[in-house]
Amino acid sequence: MAASLRLGRQGILFGLRLSHINKYLGATQPWQENVRHLFISQWSLGVSPLKVQMPALSPTMEEGNIVKWLKKEGEVVSAGDALCEIETDKAVVTMESNDDGILAKILMEEGSRSVRLGTPIALMVEEGQDWKQVDIPPPDVAAPPSMQAAVAQFVQSAAPSPPPPPRSATTAMLRLSPAARHILDTHGLDPKLATPTGPRGLITKEDALNLLKTAPAPKASQAMDAPTAPSPVPTPTVTPPPPGVRPNIPPLSIPGKPGAPGTFTEIPTSNIRRVIAQRLTQSKTTIPHAYASIDCDMAAVMQLRKDLAKEQIKVSVNDFIIKAAAVTLKEMPEVNVTWSGDGPCALDSIHISVAVATDKGLITPIIKDAANKGVQEISANAKALAQKARDGKLLPEEYQGGSFSISNLGMFGITGFSAVINPPQACILAIGTSRAELHLCEDNQTLRTQQLMTVTLSSDGRLVDDELASQFLDKFRANLERPQRMALS
Repeated sequence: MAASLRLGRQGILFGLRLSHINKYLGATQPWQENVRHLFISQWSLGVSPLKVQMPALSPTMEEGNIVKWLKKEGEVVSAGDALCEIETDKAVVTMESNDDGILAKILMEEGSRSVRLGTPIALMVEEGQDWKQVDIPPPDVAAPPSMQAAVAQFVQSAAPSPPPPPRSATTAMLRLSPAARHILDTHGLDPKLATPTGPRGLITKEDALNLLKTAPAPKASQAMDAPTAPSPVPTPTVTPPPPGVRPNIPPLSIPGKPGAPGTFTEIPTSNIRRVIAQRLTQSKTTIPHAYASIDCDMAAVMQLRKDLAKEQIKVSVNDFIIKAAAVTLKEMPEVNVTWSGDGPCALDSIHISVAVATDKGLITPIIKDAANKGVQEISANAKALAQKARDGKLLPEEYQGGSFSISNLGMFGITGFSAVINPPQACILAIGTSRAELHLCEDNQTLRTQQLMTVTLSSDGRLVDDELASQFLDKFRANLERPQRMALS
């Protein structure tokens, strides 16, 4: 009898709760009226758009900046028309339209930075449709918080209590990877709160990062402990460090005020600079660099340049260097290789990448098929590509796919230097300035002046060993010191 009374009482309470929720759900709420109005309004009868998304304009591109829109809203766009200029990790590239239509809405204005791949940047409609009535998807309409709280409370009271969470392992039993231990120690996180996903209960770097994302910000507790009554904050006096002692962490400089000793100002990084930093770090940490240098006599090249100038043919020393490197690669195809994940890959073409300094960073346009071109044609191609690189107008195919790189700092008076390999290439040739030196002729024991130029080959030790690098430099010098011989190659 007592059990029946208890069951009847619980049924009555459950029925009252259910009727209360149904009454709440059945009532007409303002948010429901807004949703009903949304689906019967003229907006819902708008034009279905075609999304224009941020494209991948280079193999290493992850995000881009909108530099300039070349079309305005309401303009007719044909397939192949230039829509906008996008700054990638390599250069400023013009994005072309893939469809015909009308540019209805620009979602990312000029100057938008760090736009991820696949993000909608504009909307287009078909010709003949009213572009002003374009359908712009609004954010999802959510239910009021009060109703969500009532439903959640009812569900929690009706649902069975969840089982207690499993007890975490003791600190002595925890296994952490070095990266995970560094992250947890740096941010002061408890390793017992991490969920291990590695083998045999190992807490990996990803587990530590996931815990860091869900951990509460430490500033919240500091804000709660702050005193309610405002108190005057005294101006801190900066005491200079003792002589010979440098501060560990210099403070940030304040805009508009003179910087104190040891301060710095953060400079925004462009996509090109960021990718250059990543690729340089990748090159120096994953490629075993080997270096070899040799001096080349530039007397024959200098004399040939003078003879060509009399015929109104202007070529630079770097043009002869490009030709000599290409001819040497043709004679030694074992150096014309790249490294892939599975091993070396022999290349069929000889494309020379030439380093060009721009305001946004270093970029390497390509002289394609350089071994089969004359010095005058190489000169014309190099000048045109260098100008396009400085203007940020290089196309992707004009800086991708090189097999060998050349970096020349001779015009800055640099005698010699070692360059960083441009992956996945195997070598890069660093060119210094030419200098006059006196040498003793062994034949007649007289002194003569030589114009010597130092070149340094940085090679990937996995592909080009020291002996092969030495043979390459010896043949390169022979080709450069006899420029007429290159014309016959």
